Amino acid sequence: MTEGKTDDSGLLDAYSRVVISVVERVGPAVVSISAGPRPGGSRSATAGAGSGVIVAPDGYVVTNSHVVHGAGRLEATLTDGRTLGAVLVGDDPSTDLALIRVNDTGLPIAALGQSAALRVGQLVVAIGNPYGFQSTVSTGVVSALGRSFRSRTGRLIDAVIQTDVALNPGNSGGPLVDSQGRVVGINTAVIAMAQGLSFAIPVDTAQWVIAQLLAGGRVRRAWLGIGAQTRPLDRRLAHSFGLMIAQAAEVLSVEPESPAARAGLREGDAVVAIGGRPVATVDDLQRALAGASIGAATTVAVIRDRERIELVVTPVEAS
Repeated sequence: MTEGKTDDSGLLDAYSRVVISVVERVGPAVVSISAGPRPGGSRSATAGAGSGVIVAPDGYVVTNSHVVHGAGRLEATLTDGRTLGAVLVGDDPSTDLALIRVNDTGLPIAALGQSAALRVGQLVVAIGNPYGFQSTVSTGVVSALGRSFRSRTGRLIDAVIQTDVALNPGNSGGPLVDSQGRVVGINTAVIAMAQGLSFAIPVDTAQWVIAQLLAGGRVRRAWLGIGAQTRPLDRRLAHSFGLMIAQAAEVLSVEPESPAARAGLREGDAVVAIGGRPVATVDDLQRALAGASIGAATTVAVIRDRERIELVVTPVEAS
């Protein structure tokens, strides 16, 4: 019995050492963010608050869009107690990510890992700084990978990380970290009234968004100018065209003078592919457009009057 207890104690100590090492390494780079309303705004507007993680020594901080979106005043408080003014570099509500910059240099930073390398069951640590006094730490495991989570704009965020880490609202925007102290995600949401369901935006997505925000303060996405809905296709018709799934994105409306209108798309067309990429749902359509090059011609395959037609469309930047 004594030997068994000793082994358990050794395992616990090893686990504790990993968590402590991660917190000591990443904790100083986690900040508390206070977002105040714009001057002259509604008196009912409430200040936002959340966490963020410093990713560059010259003050760049990644956080959630919903923490800072529309804010007129931003401040970031470090774990050492310093409060620094900050400015919004850009935010992307479609991925719930934002980039701010604090007014200081030589700051502690967190290393970025690769979310694509994560495995289900892997240990992860969530670090937040919700009140600016000290880091809050929660541990757990990766419960699932490849989840889809709908953002506040209605667009799906793909490859979302699901964990059983206990989070509170103040952890929004803080890092999800692996056992090596590398940021693998940005904590974004907890499912209310459900235990053990927390989500993080993968760091691979965050790095792409950061690059876009640094380049132009926003994320550029392609736009066709159609309204669409997912609808079933006749199975025999789908089989005749070699479609694996008997669904498509039906065009409900086409905006005048839009890329779709110029390409000849019509109401009632069933979009089944863009650029050779299969489309079975409206979400598939959004994903295909996210990868489309703005200003570059691409093919759109539609079924119209029981015939498959290939059209050429040139997406423009969404406003």
